[in-house]
Amino acid sequence: MQHTATQDTLVGLFVAAGIAGLFFLALQVSNLSSFGQQDTYTVTARFESSGGLKIKSAVSAAGVKIGKVTNISFDTKTYQAVVSMAIDAKYNTLPDDTTASIFTAGLLGEQYVNLDAGGSDTVLKNGSQIDITQSAIILEKIIGQFLFKSAEEKAQGDKK
Repeated sequence: MQHTATQDTLVGLFVAAGIAGLFFLALQVSNLSSFGQQDTYTVTARFESSGGLKIKSAVSAAGVKIGKVTNISFDTKTYQAVVSMAIDAKYNTLPDDTTASIFTAGLLGEQYVNLDAGGSDTVLKNGSQIDITQSAIILEKIIGQFLFKSAEEKAQGDKK
């Protein structure tokens, strides 16, 4: 009987460790792993298209995550997407001529904002706006342009 109780305890611990591992994995995938409020400053950027960017998407510089997207809104006057980003306070030396681009992680991965530092001596502060931006590349739009161009070339080839 003693042997069965020990075996049941070990199985229970194994199941509990598995559930804890799945919980941790779910937090990592959903970008909810940081429960605590970290010291951050907010910057905004305007894009012609935010593509599939989402709130809590990563903000990175040189491949290192330095913040996250906190809000995405639409400006009815300029017809642009306004993206607000919370940058960790320890990265408070980004120049004010930093550029922001929306990239995709892998071929079908989620989108994130990449910041490329400029060369200015003035740094971004809380409430600053990044002026130089590159919008998300929309795969469907590129495919449509390619197909349209191919059809146009074929039509011109048939006329000759």
